[in-house]
Parts: sequence; structure tokens; C-alpha cells
Amino acid sequence: MNLRMGAALAALAGLFVSAYLWLYKLGVIGTLACGTGGCETVQLSPQSRFMGVEVAAIGFAGYALLLLLTMASLQPRYANSTRLLMVIALLGGGAVLFTLYLKYLELFVIHAICRWCVGSAVLIGVFFTLIMLELRRVRRQQT
Repeated sequence: MNLRMGAALAALAGLFVSAYLWLYKLGVIGTLACGTGGCETVQLSPQSRFMGVEVAAIGFAGYALLLLLTMASLQPRYANSTRLLMVIALLGGGAVLFTLYLKYLELFVIHAICRWCVGSAVLIGVFFTLIMLELRRVRRQQT
């Protein structure tokens, strides 16, 4: 359960990061607290949209879904559910792959690094690692 709680905390932190970036894109926040200027370069680039949708909005929805499912997995009736953990792991794995694609764009297309995006990448990596460890723990417990 501690691994799931850690994963939920990582998803919550990611939700806050993506909300901050999305609020910037909506014009609610004037400037990003970044320190290097790379954040605004990334956020204002054409690559900040994926299939017509703001990447920050996709991140917000993704983290919200991961948080919701992880919180559901903390309920006693789902304590030993490998199915729910597999769904969470698959979604988390997809998020990791999408994040790797976005990091590629930052490094090789935009030529700028957004510190907030790096933070989000670390958070999704932590989330995925914790969920995979929890899935392995539950599987071992059931054998």
C-alpha cells in the first residue's frame, strides 16, 4: 500500500505541475517561474499542442486519471486486484512513452528545456516505477 500511496502522491504533484502549465497557456498566469526562459520557449512552440490539444491539458487529464485510479486501488476491495494495477501500469507506461516523445521534441526540435516539463517527466517516471513495484509485490503475494 505504501507504494500505491507514493504513486498517488507523484500523480498529485504531476497534476499540480500540469495545472500550472495549463493555466499559463490559458493566459491566467502572466509569466512562468522558470529561471532560464526555456519554459516559455517550449510552452509557446508549435509542439506544445498535440493533435490540436494543449500538451499541458493532456498532462492534466492524464495525471487526474492516474490519480483517480491509484486512489481507487487503495480501497480494501481492490487491495489484491492485479487487473486494476495492470490498467494503471499500462496507462502509466503510455504516459512514460509520451513523455519520452516530448523530451525528444524539446531536445532536438525546439532546442529548449522546460524545467517544469523535466519535473513532470521525473514524476511520471517515479509514478510508473512505484506502480510496477507494487504490481510485482501483489503478484508475488498471490503465488
